[in-house]
Amino acid sequence: MGLLDNTTQASYYSSNDFGNYQFTSLHDIINQFMVVYVGEDKMIPRAKITDVQFHAMRSLQELSFDTLKSCKSIELTVPAALNYALPIDYVNYTKVSSVDSAGIKHVLYPVSKTSNPKRFQEDANGDFLYDINNNLIESGELVVNGGFNGTSDNWELNKGYLGDGDGVVPASSNPVSLYTSTSGTSTIYPPGSPKQGWHFTTGQFGIEGHDLLRDQSFVQHNVPIVQNQDYKVSVTTSGITTGVEIRLYIVDDMGYYSKTSAITTNGTHEQTITAGQDGTQMEAETIMIKQEADPGASQHFYVNIDNISIKKVDFEETSTTWSNYKSHKPSENNVNDYQDYQNDIYWPNEGRRFGLDPQHAQVNGSFYMDCAAGKIHFSSNISGKTVILDYISDSLGTDKEMQVHKFAEEAMYKSIAHAILSTSNYGQPLVPRLTKEKFAAIRKAKLRLSNLKLEELTQILRGKSKQIKH
Repeated sequence: MGLLDNTTQASYYSSNDFGNYQFTSLHDIINQFMVVYVGEDKMIPRAKITDVQFHAMRSLQELSFDTLKSCKSIELTVPAALNYALPIDYVNYTKVSSVDSAGIKHVLYPVSKTSNPKRFQEDANGDFLYDINNNLIESGELVVNGGFNGTSDNWELNKGYLGDGDGVVPASSNPVSLYTSTSGTSTIYPPGSPKQGWHFTTGQFGIEGHDLLRDQSFVQHNVPIVQNQDYKVSVTTSGITTGVEIRLYIVDDMGYYSKTSAITTNGTHEQTITAGQDGTQMEAETIMIKQEADPGASQHFYVNIDNISIKKVDFEETSTTWSNYKSHKPSENNVNDYQDYQNDIYWPNEGRRFGLDPQHAQVNGSFYMDCAAGKIHFSSNISGKTVILDYISDSLGTDKEMQVHKFAEEAMYKSIAHAILSTSNYGQPLVPRLTKEKFAAIRKAKLRLSNLKLEELTQILRGKSKQIKH
């Protein structure tokens, strides 16, 4: 009958499942509930196992939010972008802290006076711009999967714009037909031909070019480029040798293109160009990377293209609010700025306590949760620091997580019984009783899980201005 009769101390200490005795799995709770609570002459005469499973999972969720102790946390290094994606099983945070060189946590405070709203692109007259589907165009990155991460289905390889060197002839008029390429794989035609043209790299984290013909390109369609607007374009290249010239083209909504200067070196290249300045008509709302030089039939070469970015000038950030927030120097780093948005009469009251806002009376930094984007944003003085995010989940992420602390096991049984009887016709007379029992069990679980220790409380009170006799 003992719970540990089949577990030896040797097997326990040789495993990595330490401390698990304090928990009961949700599977065991459901089975025990079906044995004890469901059946003839019992509280619940009949109940389907699926109903019990549903209410057990819902009860576990509710208890996870404000009763069960959360041990979930994640350590991260704040990048230069000052934001980080929330964990996959994130529901809410309990504390956000930065960590110093001694490993001590310093609590960051949440800001409530900023946000990261959507910002839509406008023309010079302040009118909204629309894409080909008559939808508003958001600010920020206009290229879909410019890093080729995970999939490259948005790109079409090996377009043959063969004309006068400027790529003005559509591929259908003079196509390149050496081979075809699909997402992640390439087929060479005819069989036995050497590997030529644009290919997705292994793992699809870039585009490889092998012995490219002049004016051979790869493109992405339906990019909302507006004529006469300035765009900041960038691309990362590697493997370029003498005789290779790469250009990036943007084609506006009227079919007129602009191109960057020739890229003949390796590295990250960023330029600002005005859409529709070169005049020759092409396929509208298209971006294109094209090999423009002819290194010679006998010369073999290889180039790699990655991290393609196109952003409309003055609309690089999705919101001006967030851009200002992350670029602003916090008050704790600028004590002479009495007009700082975060100060709120903090620094002007040096030497005085009146009017001090406690949430701003620290120099650790700040953050805010962007619920729409699923990211946490940090103030600029947190860049490069180690941050710990303590958070709660609903305990349903994985089967291993679906367990209940034994202090709250009775609360689970009462919650499941109350939920089943309150949703049945036969159980209504018992609902008032079970409501009281449920909340009493939850209160008891909270007290138990609060983990208050007399000696620890006494130690804290000894530091106060009171005499403690013991």
